Formats: sequence, structure tokens, C-alpha cells
Amino acid sequence: MSIRRLPEHLVNRIAAGEVVERPASALKEIVENALDAGAGRIAIRLTAGGIGGIEVIDDGCGMSPADMALALERHATSKLPDDAIEAVSTLGFRGEALPSIASVATLTLESRVRGADGWSRVTDNGRLASEGPAALPPGTRVKVEGLFARVPARAKFLRSPRAEYAACLDVVRRLAMARPDIGFTVEHDGRRALSVQPGETGPARVAALTDRALVDNSIAISHEREGVVLEGVAGLPTFNRGVADHQYLFVNGRPVKDRLLVGAVRGAYQDMLARDRHPVVALFVTLPGSEVDVNVHPAKTEVRFRDPGLVRGLIVGGLRHALDQAGHRSAQPVAAGSLGAWRQESHSPSGEGLGPSPQSNYRGASWTSPTPYPSPEGEGLSGLQHSVFDSPLAYAPPQGRAEPATAPIPAAQHPLGVARGQVAATYIVAEAADGLVLVDQHAAHERLVLERMRRALDGGAVARQALLLPEVVELDEPACDRLEARIPELAEMGLELERFGPQAMLVRATPALLGQGDPKGLVTDLADELAAFDQALSLKERLDHVAATMACHGSVRAGRILSVAEMNALLREMEVTPHSGQCNHGRPTWVKLGHGDIEKLFGRK
Repeated sequence: MSIRRLPEHLVNRIAAGEVVERPASALKEIVENALDAGAGRIAIRLTAGGIGGIEVIDDGCGMSPADMALALERHATSKLPDDAIEAVSTLGFRGEALPSIASVATLTLESRVRGADGWSRVTDNGRLASEGPAALPPGTRVKVEGLFARVPARAKFLRSPRAEYAACLDVVRRLAMARPDIGFTVEHDGRRALSVQPGETGPARVAALTDRALVDNSIAISHEREGVVLEGVAGLPTFNRGVADHQYLFVNGRPVKDRLLVGAVRGAYQDMLARDRHPVVALFVTLPGSEVDVNVHPAKTEVRFRDPGLVRGLIVGGLRHALDQAGHRSAQPVAAGSLGAWRQESHSPSGEGLGPSPQSNYRGASWTSPTPYPSPEGEGLSGLQHSVFDSPLAYAPPQGRAEPATAPIPAAQHPLGVARGQVAATYIVAEAADGLVLVDQHAAHERLVLERMRRALDGGAVARQALLLPEVVELDEPACDRLEARIPELAEMGLELERFGPQAMLVRATPALLGQGDPKGLVTDLADELAAFDQALSLKERLDHVAATMACHGSVRAGRILSVAEMNALLREMEVTPHSGQCNHGRPTWVKLGHGDIEKLFGRK
């Protein structure tokens, strides 16, 4: 077959396939043009998720009739005054958006320059249908109708109107976050769906477009390294989502979905979130135009950095530093459903509504109160690793425990209050100045052990405790191979392993921080962690995963009875330990019930 020149209409459709994938793609290009035109307010109207129609109205500089005709030609743009494409600062600059959209839809372009008359051009699937005067205020109005109506091969790949509407709304959110100085409104099928006013601060605009609760459950980011600036907001690890749709990333004011940036965010939160949870962040990276290439994707959603290691390190380091400053903070919303689960029990002389009697759940055991075991290292938290709390009562009724009589500690002296008791041998009840604090003792201690292990690693090596009799752990051969390859790294963390045949590992020592744990369970879990993450992570990230797994095995388990002194020691260490507001899996370690919430439960408020 001989080489031929493609006809103009086919060239336009090929370009449309690169730029216009769905209504959200067309909307993105049109709104970016409005932003580059200097608009102060942008109004968007959608019909049937954008499939039925898209209309964008702005109050920008507008276009003359001659410019409008040129704007509908391919590779015609006003955004590149010279050939320095590497220095481009506008959002749209390829000159393909409008002609590509016009080749697969009916495009009505109306515009007016201040001090002149308005003009209109209607293009129907690549052909000029009509043009003439138009009455409109200064600015531009773009209307897209019948997208892919004459291209059934493309139309059949469109999703439902609801799904297309969600994609359009996400596009507008990202552009509105990048430009808090501009007002945006979105109407869908005649209903106002989004409205933000110009002049909002960055964090306020992000919260308005995502979740109002983000204001109280986030931290500000401001970091700079070698001319690269990182700003934005990052949600606390406990303020997370099940999908990564709430991660908004920007480079020089341009919304992007770059794998490098997404991976950096995941790396910063890696030991604070479960694998199926994702943080809420809005990060703005600013750097010289010569250090980034924005012309690597037709839709301009990807970028290429000259020094990707610097950018990744900046994001990971900046997020880590900000999260360290958050200390023991945790997302603390008191859900209305949780409060509604409380119910007032009626008090009757017969005892109905008071729950079962002690005799119904207690059969034949002694009523002697269990004696709390003392901590061999005094009343500090370090004794938790060596205490043995095995209560002989499986179904004992509620009981009090005798404690030495001392003057009560004022709750206002400590952010997490002072311990008043323990519920279900799992949760610590503490009284703070502004409410009631409930602490998950296992989750909290798991985080504390991990942070101690990290400090020990930074100081050299983790102290180890030799086993009196080495433990043999049987695994499959690939798992043993993975562990054997990491024996030097594990030794730095206090775990001494040795290959013991094709399908077994010998445990000779465990980290002293973990006390008397379960070596077999620890080694088995480590083998699984290495299988999942070994190839994808750096040495530092692998060590963090290993440390988190060890910390889980070495922390105070639910079901262990603690003395009041041990509870208070746990609370005090939480207050001075970074990230203690969440465990290594992203779950909160403590929640607070404020005085106002308690008063609501009792009908006082």
C-alpha cells in the first residue's frame, strides 16, 4: 500500500482520540482555556453528566471574530509567544483542544472583547454551520452538544451519566483547588452541585471542595529544598479513605496524576495506614519551568522531572516532617450514629432493663478479685513487656481493683488526661480536662514500640535477647530464601536468623524490645511482608515494614490487665511520641467524648 496524506477530518478525529476521551476531557480543556484567558469567575452547566451537553461561561478577555476562526484550527494558540515550549506557564498550549472537540460534537463558540461586539461560530462535527453577531457580556461562552453522537464507536465506550458527571466534577474540583483566587459554580441538570467563591485561602478551598472536616483533621505543609517548594495540606493518617480519589497533586499550578508523586505520598504514609486505605492530601509542587517537562502527554496530566529523586525526597521528607509535628493527634469525629447507639434504660423495681444478673453469667467460680501483678521495673511503661496478666476468670462480673490511696492527679495537666480504669481488659478510660478519653492499649503500644525501634535503629542497632533454646520455624523454600537474603538487615533490628535446611529457619535471638513474644508468628509474618513488598521498596522502606511487623508482635495485647500506674505511663509516652494518634495500620489509638457529647447522652443539653 502506498503512502497517502490523511484527510483533514480524519486527522481531527485522531487528535480528538488523544485529547477528548469523555465529557470530562472536553470540560477540562475548555475550563483551562478560561483560566488562561484571565477569568475571575467560571460558570459550568452540565446535562446528563456532560453527555447531553456542556456549557462553560467565563468573564475573561474574550476573542475577536478573527481569533475565534483561528482558535478552531489545529495547532493555533495564543499561549506560546515564542518557541520556548519548556518555559510555558499556561495550562493549555497545544492548540488542539477546540478543533478536536468540534470534530466530534456540535461546538458553539461565542465571545466578546470589552469595548466590541460579540460574535458566534457554530461548528458541527468539523464543518462550519453558521456564524454571526451574538449578545453576551465580555468573556466567552462555549457550548458542546451531542458529543460522539456521530461517532458510535466512541459513544459506546462512554459510561453512565452518573459516572460521567462524577468525572466532570472531579476535573472541576482539581482546577478549582489550583486557583483559589477564582470563583467556580457547577450546575447539573438544573441543580447547583458546587459553588466556591474567589479569594479563599488554599486550605479553606481544599476543605470546601473535599470534606469540611479536613480543616480540623489536617496539617499544613510548607517545605523547600534546592529551589523546589512543596505546599498544601495533608490529612492525619486516621482521616483516610478507601480509595485514592482524594489525593490532589499539582505541579506549577497544573493538576497532574503522576506515578512518581502518588508513590511518594504512599511512601510517606506507608507505616501509618493499612494497605487498603489512602490518605487525603492536596500538594502543590512549585519549581522552575526548566526542571520539569509538561509536554509529555496530550492531555497534560503527566509530567517528567529533571531530578525525580529530589522531588520524591522533598514530598516524603516534607510529609514526614509535618506528620511528626502533629504528635499524638488523631482524627476525632464523634459520629452521630455512635451517639445514637446509646440508649437510656428504664429503671424498674423488678430490675427489668438492667441487664442480666451476675449469677446468670457467673457459675461456680470464686468471687475473689484478681490481684494485679507488679511491674518488675517499677511503675514505668517498660514493665509492660515483662508483666504477665492472665486472669483465671473467664466470665467474671464487673469488679474493682484495690490501688494505693494517693492524691488524685488533675486531669488538666495532660492532653490525654489521667487513667481512671480499664474496660474489657482492652480499653483504658482516662479523664481529660475537656472530656473522656478511650485508648486502645494494643494499638497505642504497637505505635510506641515501633517508634522506639526506629530510634534504636538510628542510634546503631537494636538490642537483642538470645533465646535459651533456638526456635525452628518451618516455611516453604521461597519464603526461606527471602528471609535468608535479608539476614544482615534483620540482625540490625535484633532478629538473629539462620538457615536450617531447605524449608526451615532457626531463630536464635529476638529484639529485646519485644520481650517474650511469638518467634514463629513473627518470622512467618515477616516472610509474608517480604513477599509482598521486597522488590518494590528501598532498603529504608523495607526496614520500616519489618519494624512495624515486629512492633505488632511485641505490643501489649488486648485482654491484659494493667495497673493504673502502667496505664498512666502509657498515656504519658503517647503524648510525647510522634504518630501515636494512630497504630501502624492507620487505625486511631484513642478517641475522645467531649463534655458536650456526654451531656447530650444524658439529656442535659
